[in-house]
Amino acid sequence: MNRRAGKRAEGVVVGALPREQLSLGWGRDGLVAGVDEAGRGPLAGPVVAAAVILDDAVPIQGLADSKVLTPRRRELLFDEIRAKALCCCIAQASVEEIDRLNILQATMLAMKRAVEGLRLLPALVLVDGNRLPALKVAAEAVVGGDAQVPAISAASILAKVTRDRLCAQMHEAHPQYGFDAHKGYPTPEHLQALFQHGPSPVHRRSYAPVQRAEALRLPGVDVHSA
Repeated sequence: MNRRAGKRAEGVVVGALPREQLSLGWGRDGLVAGVDEAGRGPLAGPVVAAAVILDDAVPIQGLADSKVLTPRRRELLFDEIRAKALCCCIAQASVEEIDRLNILQATMLAMKRAVEGLRLLPALVLVDGNRLPALKVAAEAVVGGDAQVPAISAASILAKVTRDRLCAQMHEAHPQYGFDAHKGYPTPEHLQALFQHGPSPVHRRSYAPVQRAEALRLPGVDVHSA
C-alpha cells in the first residue's frame, strides 16, 4: 500500500484532518510517504522527524515500530532504508524551537520539514498518531501507524536512530547527565543528575523538571534542602 494513494490504511483518523485538507480528493494513484517522530518526551535535545517513500519493487523485510526492535536491528534497517527507499528525509526542531513553540508545535514543524525535504512529491502523506502538520499535500493521521504501515515504520526507525545518535553526541559533550543511557527521558538517574548539576545547554527549559532544577540554581536557594 505504500505507493498507491487509493489504498486506505487501517486505523486512519480522517477527522484529524485540518479544514484546508478536507476538500482534497482521494483515490488517485501516486506515491505515499510515511512520517513519524522521535523525542517528544525527553527533557533534552531536539525532536526528530522522518519521512519515507518506499519502493514496492525493492521490499525491506522486518520493518516494524522502532520501539520493538533492538538497537542493532534498528541500525541495520536504518542503512537498508536509506539504500532502498525511493527517497527519505530526516529533519529536526531544535531545543530553542521546542521552548518557543511548545513540543507539539515543534514536532509538527519537524514533520513538515521532513515532508518538504523529500526529493519526490507524494500524493498522500500518512502520519503516525492523531494529529497532522500543515502540509501542501493530502495527509491522513494513522493511530498506531508505526506498527501498521511499512512506510511509517521505516520513518520511525530513521527518526529513532538519528535521535539516539544525537543523544550519544550530547553525552560526549555533557557526560555527567548520562544521555547515552536514558536518551534524555526523565528517569530517576537523569533527574538526580539534573538537580545535582543544573540544566545543560541542551535541556528544554520549558519542561517542568528542568524549570525546577534551574530554579534551584538561583542565588539563595539551598540545593540540598530542596
